[in-house]
Amino acid sequence: MGSTEQHGPHLPLDTDTRIASAVTRALAERLGPFDWLVAPAVAYGASGEHQSFPGTISIGTEALASLLVEYGRSACCWAQRLVFVNGHGGNISAVTRATTLLRSEGRDVGWCSCSCAGGDAHAGHTETSILLHISPAEVRTDRLLVGNEAPLAELLPSMRRGGVAAVSEIGVLGDPTTATSAEGERIFAEMVDDCWRRIERWTPRPDGKLL
Repeated sequence: MGSTEQHGPHLPLDTDTRIASAVTRALAERLGPFDWLVAPAVAYGASGEHQSFPGTISIGTEALASLLVEYGRSACCWAQRLVFVNGHGGNISAVTRATTLLRSEGRDVGWCSCSCAGGDAHAGHTETSILLHISPAEVRTDRLLVGNEAPLAELLPSMRRGGVAAVSEIGVLGDPTTATSAEGERIFAEMVDDCWRRIERWTPRPDGKLL
C-alpha cells in the first residue's frame, strides 16, 4: 500500500508506493517465493494532508478502507493468510479499520508499516536516502531543498488544520540535502528486517498490526 502525492520538488509522486513495493519484494525473497505472493500495489491512499500540492490524488479513508475490505475478502477466498505492507502514514486509519473487520469475519489478516526509528516525516533525509538507494534516477538532486525540520509532534496541530502546506511551503518535512544512497541502504534494510520479524512472529493485535 502506498500513495500518490507530492514529495517536495525532488521526489516522484509514487515515492511511498515505490518504497512499500521494494520492501515487499525483499520480504518475499526472504520469506520464500513459494510461500508468499506479492500483489500489485494499491497506489492511491488517504493523502488529504497533501491535497494543497499539485500531483496529489487522495481517495480518502472511507474509500480506502472499503477497498481493503473487499480486497481482503476476495484474496482470502484462496489465500490462507494476508498481510498489508503500508508505506504511507495517512493510510493507517483505513488499514486498521479494514483489518479489524476482516479479522472479526474470521480471516487471518495482519499489517505492518515501512518505518524506521528516528526517521523524518516527509520527503526529507529518510525518504530521499531510500529513493537514492532503490530508484536513484528518479531523484532530482538539483532540486533538493531543506523543509521544516521541527519534530512532527510540534507540527501536527497546524497540519490538522491546514495540512502539510501550513507548515512547509515546499511540501518537505526534514532535510533531504543530507541524504545518501548508503544511508538509504541501511534504512531500507532496517525496514525489511522489522517487517520480516513481525511476519515471522505473526502475532496480530486486535487491530491487526503485527507485533
